[in-house]
Amino acid sequence: MMSNPHSGHHGHTPKLAASTLAALGIVFGDIGTSPLYAFRECFSGPHAAPLDPRNLTGAASLVVWSLLLVVSVKYLFIILKLDNKGEGGILALSALIRGAVRKLGGKDPRRALLLGLAGAALIYADGMLTPAISVLSAVEGLAVSAPMLSHWSIPLAVLILAGLFTIQQFGTGKVGVLFGPVVLLWFLTIGLLGAKAMLAHPQVLLALSPSEGVLFLIREWKHAFPLLAAVFLAVTGGEALYADLGHFGIKPIRLGWFVVVLPALVFNYLGQAALLTVDPSAIRSPFFLLAPEYLQLPLTIMATAAAIIASQALISGAFSLTTQAIQLGCLPRFRVRYTSEHSAGQVYVPSVNWMLAIACILLVVSFKTSTALAGAYGIAIALTMAITSILFYAAARTAWRWSFAKAASLTLLFLLLDGAFLAANTLKIIHGGWFPLVIGIVVMGLMLIWIWGRARLFVRISQESLPVENLLKDLGKGKIHRVSGTAIYMSGKGTQVPTALLHNLKHNQVIHERVMLLHVMTLDQPHAARREMLDYQELGEGFHRVTLKFGFADNPEVPGALKDLLPAELRFNPGKATYFLGRETYGVGRKAGLFDRVRLFLFAMMARNASPATAYFQLPPGRVVELGAQITL
Repeated sequence: MMSNPHSGHHGHTPKLAASTLAALGIVFGDIGTSPLYAFRECFSGPHAAPLDPRNLTGAASLVVWSLLLVVSVKYLFIILKLDNKGEGGILALSALIRGAVRKLGGKDPRRALLLGLAGAALIYADGMLTPAISVLSAVEGLAVSAPMLSHWSIPLAVLILAGLFTIQQFGTGKVGVLFGPVVLLWFLTIGLLGAKAMLAHPQVLLALSPSEGVLFLIREWKHAFPLLAAVFLAVTGGEALYADLGHFGIKPIRLGWFVVVLPALVFNYLGQAALLTVDPSAIRSPFFLLAPEYLQLPLTIMATAAAIIASQALISGAFSLTTQAIQLGCLPRFRVRYTSEHSAGQVYVPSVNWMLAIACILLVVSFKTSTALAGAYGIAIALTMAITSILFYAAARTAWRWSFAKAASLTLLFLLLDGAFLAANTLKIIHGGWFPLVIGIVVMGLMLIWIWGRARLFVRISQESLPVENLLKDLGKGKIHRVSGTAIYMSGKGTQVPTALLHNLKHNQVIHERVMLLHVMTLDQPHAARREMLDYQELGEGFHRVTLKFGFADNPEVPGALKDLLPAELRFNPGKATYFLGRETYGVGRKAGLFDRVRLFLFAMMARNASPATAYFQLPPGRVVELGAQITL
């Protein structure tokens, strides 16, 4: 499913063709299923514009120019260049800005992290809505192709979603091979269906002029906001393109977009406008009615397959986003399973998978139609796109060293587009748009509480602990009994003795002959180069300080990394060492106010439910000793 991140850089034609085909399946599914509902929404609902030929051409013009400006110009030519050593997406972007500011000697930019977290939180909301609306709008094709089955659309959508989330645990690499060819066939089909209708009524080609769209907005100014919110549905996959950058590199994504995806989408939207010019009653389902009757059922089946693939890309995106957030210290450790031996990017996070599954199914059952879901869909993505534009300004100034004028003028252009779409989408808040916003606020709140709690915990532990030098002096006097073997204590980045070591000394009154104080650190880049993964220092008295560094997209396998990287003379055997971990329980101090008490309660709850370090760092379970401690925060 995922190729080498730099596979596009070699320029070998067969290799580029193969990775472009793979990218079609993963990257463009979301934007490729928009024609199922986007154009219809311009002319349906209480605020719809009147259906007449000039308006149809105008709406098609708005859709085509939104695709050109938002996806082609903003994302493919500019934002995709902002990769963090190959990785894309909003968290990678905020990590890139933080890294660049530190290099320039500035203070750690909290705002970039906060905006990155807000964007990431909204992507979870998007991950719930996209599968629900894509699958539901595809099975609604039954109302056209097999009307007697139309009342089965909701049970069928629920069944498909349940199946989709169930197969996640097997890893998507095996299914991913099919994705590219299916999506290629999908784009060819929708492009041809659109071209056929368009050639029969070539006057819709006027839509290629931007003035048609502008005149339409002026003419129908009363409907301008609802219209822009409907047009925005056509570009909702733009953010997903950026998030999937790490899997393919820029070249295959650009090639797939300009050669296959953009022409197919433009033909299809123009074809829908042409069909409605002749037959306004087709507005109930303009997408499916483009096909002749005998093709409507196969088209429904193909649309369902494309919708499943589009959902898959978002679900995989939510998993990789979660692992990045855990590594960057913004979320507690969840159980993460690596489903591919070849690609670190393929992960499965069971708890996130089932939360998304329950949310998707509840959305389908409660909203019932894709039109109702379209009311909730879009605001989260419009916000994420606006946040990306603001972060773009910071990145252009710090990472690219652009002048204020250059960075500000381009950012303003982006924000004009994003602002118009965002303002239009605020109308949706009462029609269900509140749902993704609530999800985003809850996720963001939990991330901020986790970051705050960890900082508070670090300060608390530092206050109570003993400097390593003091312990080494005591050891030098020979007062402490030593036993053979190697002990590894997980420690913070300070020079203090880990709490677990103090507890072991207090209760067992012994220290191992060889002690390693191990700190695991996550860098602001996706992968750590081998030469920068280890810092090693001998402290004397059999003590060693070891720092292991992983990238935020790496698999943090500690025993293997220690075996590979530690100096050979240490003869380190991971199977014979004992790993000591602290297991803290948290109490709330008497002086804490109500707000702090609530935050501490939530932090303690998240910490209790976090996956143990044993599984996360892949320590051998039989060699781990946990020592409990009560910490008052």
